[in-house]
Amino acid sequence: MPRLELTTAGESHGPALLAVLVGVPAGLELDVARIDATLARRQRGYGRGARMAIEHDRVEVLSGLRRGRTLGSPVALRIANRDASINDLPAVTRPRPGHADLAGMMKYGTRDARDVLERASARETAARVAGGAVASQILEALGVRVVGYLRSLGSVDAADVPDDLDEIVRRRDASPFLCPDATSAAAMTAAVDAARAAGDTLGGVVEVVARGMPPGVGGFALPEHRLDGRLGGALLRIQAMKAVEIGLGFAASRLHGSEVHDGIVPDAAHGTRRATNRAGGIEGGVTTGEDVVVRAAMKPLSTLRRPLASVDVLTGDAVEATVERSDVCAAPAASVVAEAVVALVLADALLEKTGGDAMEEVRRNLDAHRRACDALVGRLPPPDRAG
Repeated sequence: MPRLELTTAGESHGPALLAVLVGVPAGLELDVARIDATLARRQRGYGRGARMAIEHDRVEVLSGLRRGRTLGSPVALRIANRDASINDLPAVTRPRPGHADLAGMMKYGTRDARDVLERASARETAARVAGGAVASQILEALGVRVVGYLRSLGSVDAADVPDDLDEIVRRRDASPFLCPDATSAAAMTAAVDAARAAGDTLGGVVEVVARGMPPGVGGFALPEHRLDGRLGGALLRIQAMKAVEIGLGFAASRLHGSEVHDGIVPDAAHGTRRATNRAGGIEGGVTTGEDVVVRAAMKPLSTLRRPLASVDVLTGDAVEATVERSDVCAAPAASVVAEAVVALVLADALLEKTGGDAMEEVRRNLDAHRRACDALVGRLPPPDRAG
């Protein structure tokens, strides 16, 4: 059973979205304004559609908090939908290629894709972002920082991404694409404008860096303990994500082992460190102590203003697919969702390692683990020859 577990509920045009986070330790000073700021970042990005002009996401804490501190009980969060028109919206009988429409209709035996798309919609990710913002605050209280941003949009790559996380955040938050490379903005804008003019859509690649994770978190004894697998599964559960890589990722398959693996060198403070971080901070399903670096590839959105071919399920006739209100590109927003789910996975794994019901207990246990890791490598004392 996960130590930290998020459940979401709600439909795209229902009354609200809900997030229930179980396992938050007691005593965390929760900054609700920071959750709202993260939700606002999710609504940004050049290429977003009209829905983001309607909604102004704010979180209401329903449980698990007293006087600004968590109680150890489930934290329930509510995000109201301004557009709560679910019961008034028309049936959808012309499913969109690339969406869950037709597959979901077949799963539930319905001829109205509205029953499917209301939950399959990426609007649900607002609840995951809210839960992930809580997880990020748990991690930051333990010395771990998680930062997500756009790495590429369509064929346009970010060429200049600094190593300093403060600088990444400063550049990212100033960018209409949530990308820390300002030199790519003009090309990204042109790519979105061209796709919009063509009635088409664009995807992209998002990157998340977690700095400060201690070594020894995760596991290899059972497949489900492996942290790389847990991260990959969480990222692929985001709508429209089709591939995930960690560290060098796919590029490692084209290199020799000497070009891929990270040498281990002595370190005065911590016993050892890695000369490089091509593994992305994870070996054998366990953290190495280096930055955890993951990327996820998002396909172009499936609602096209020049729709693809479909079939009307009521008549069997060849038709054009339904056109729902949608974005030209949501990859910048997807970087915020990816940041949230990575934070949830890492917080779960770290709390699993440390144990503890309250933040002070968690901190004590984590400090002891860090000291043990630092002391693991070094000259052994001479053998005891007494007796």
